[in-house]
Amino acid sequence: MSDHFAEFSMPDTDLTRMAYDLVSSMAPVALTHHSVRTYLFGRALGEARGARAGADYDDEVFFLASVLHDVGLTEQGDRGGRFEVDGADLAAGFVRENGLDDERTRVVWEAIALHTSSGIAHRMRPEIALTHAGTAADVTGLGAGALPGDLAGRVHAAFPRGEAGRGLTEIIVDQIARNPAKAPMGTFPAEIARQHGAGDPVPGWAEIVAAAWPGVR
Repeated sequence: MSDHFAEFSMPDTDLTRMAYDLVSSMAPVALTHHSVRTYLFGRALGEARGARAGADYDDEVFFLASVLHDVGLTEQGDRGGRFEVDGADLAAGFVRENGLDDERTRVVWEAIALHTSSGIAHRMRPEIALTHAGTAADVTGLGAGALPGDLAGRVHAAFPRGEAGRGLTEIIVDQIARNPAKAPMGTFPAEIARQHGAGDPVPGWAEIVAAAWPGVR
């Protein structure tokens, strides 16, 4: 990875290296590579929109959020909640313990907790919006047309996809199958669960509302 830090001009600090090493030790290679691609694609999409690393946003914080955004899908990161929030909690604890101040740690937490929140994350500060954009670009190709030249080819050569999208889906579904509480109604995990028949059956909205205040007219 050391050569890739220089090759792609990624923020090279003690903490970014520690974060990469943490993910590598906890996650499958495909998930680790997806996490780095999230940063690289998110940064490029930001540049296409006029956002400059280090000038318009905190590049180290953005890297940390990107690289750690899926740690809630690891065995160590599974704490019983939505994988996004479990991952945000683990990541925030890690960066805080390794010297990041409270304000920057909060941005890391928010970027990870909101990275699947379409319609919300893109309205937040750049580190959060770009983590969301980079994730979407890598998993679904959303916005990939704005990536410059040969970047996607270079990134995929350095960080091959493997089973990135399908593998992540399987991990999410497996977590929900073990603990349906990880997929609250209306969330991204809940929709993945619905499409794959995982977790408990979800009542309809009308049923929930009708049952809220029995006997009250």
